[in-house]
Amino acid sequence: MGIFSRYVFRQAAGAFLLILLSLASVVWIALALRQLNVVTNQGQDTWTLMKMTTLALPNLMAIIAPVSFLIAALHTLNRLNTDSELIVLTASGSTVWTAARPLLALALLVTAGLGLINHFAQPWSFQRLKEYIVQMRTDLLTQVIQPGRFTSPEANLTFHIRERALNGELIGLVMHDTRDKVQAQSYLAERGVIVKQEPTAYLVMNAGHIIRRSDPKDPPQIIAFDTYAVDLDRFEPQGGNEGELKPRERYYSELVTTDPKCRSCKTQAGQFRSELHERFASMLYPIAFAFIIIAFVGQARSTRSSRMESLVVAFLAAAGCRLGGLALNNLVTAKAAYVPAMYLLPVAAIALSLLVIKGADRHRSGLGAIDKIVEALAPLVLRISTMLGRKRAGAAAP
Repeated sequence: MGIFSRYVFRQAAGAFLLILLSLASVVWIALALRQLNVVTNQGQDTWTLMKMTTLALPNLMAIIAPVSFLIAALHTLNRLNTDSELIVLTASGSTVWTAARPLLALALLVTAGLGLINHFAQPWSFQRLKEYIVQMRTDLLTQVIQPGRFTSPEANLTFHIRERALNGELIGLVMHDTRDKVQAQSYLAERGVIVKQEPTAYLVMNAGHIIRRSDPKDPPQIIAFDTYAVDLDRFEPQGGNEGELKPRERYYSELVTTDPKCRSCKTQAGQFRSELHERFASMLYPIAFAFIIIAFVGQARSTRSSRMESLVVAFLAAAGCRLGGLALNNLVTAKAAYVPAMYLLPVAAIALSLLVIKGADRHRSGLGAIDKIVEALAPLVLRISTMLGRKRAGAAAP
């Protein structure tokens, strides 16, 4: 890079990091406020809350990072235009690519970061987060629930135990679950114990009854059991099969080569497909944003109104492109025929931006040719005007 390119790269990279950290902080605070019940209701410490909310950030970085780059690049080019630096470059004969090269270099770095997040950081963080959730649910039953008190770890779910043995066994267990609006269930057991089995944990109850009721008008169903196990994953509303990793929790190799015994791979094939292609397609958007910004804001502007119009058009075009990609991701979940469209959308944005840049360069070259013609005819015009002036002076002398 030259001196000016390094200068633009430092300005854009600094703005990108500042905006990225600001947006990540806002998102982290929002996640922390949503998960505040982990500390207040479920008896966990503040460190557990911080770990859980921080592990959820990589999932949002795939959206935050391109938006941060978009805002940073718009700010950088607008400041260069406001300080007349782009105008000076244009007057000195530089092309639009002089300011575009550092932005494209930064876009490539953001793309590489997105690849690391999508294929490594996101699956790793989701798997660690799932382990923390299992540990938290286990601690909830073994430590938080107090004997003789009714405890509700979440809405429509209530626990009660008579006492807790020294070995951690729960005696006189009652669990009332009304989260399913169709069927309410109550579990009564003489004893219960927590059994951990990766990747989840189970509440194993002995010598008890299950009371089920679907219609208040009908009598309840009572089922007696000697041993009954409840998966603790059921304490959180979620789709898919219990005990299996979701598509976002899997690495690339686990998405491409699935286990034949995996039930969710068959029942959620569309989600696996959309997650796989979204990880690759999202990496194209920072490059597409860079070309859109260069096409609409990379040209020198002499008036404030034209600069604002270009900024608004560039932002709306980039935002519409990304929203269209998210919509296509949902369509790919339903039908595999939309997979090529996920890649064609950012590629089409790049192609259209190149056409706009080429048209602007052609317009500038056309004005340059006119200026050259005017410059060549200027001496002839000056000579004709001088001769006409002499004739008028000679006619006025008599």
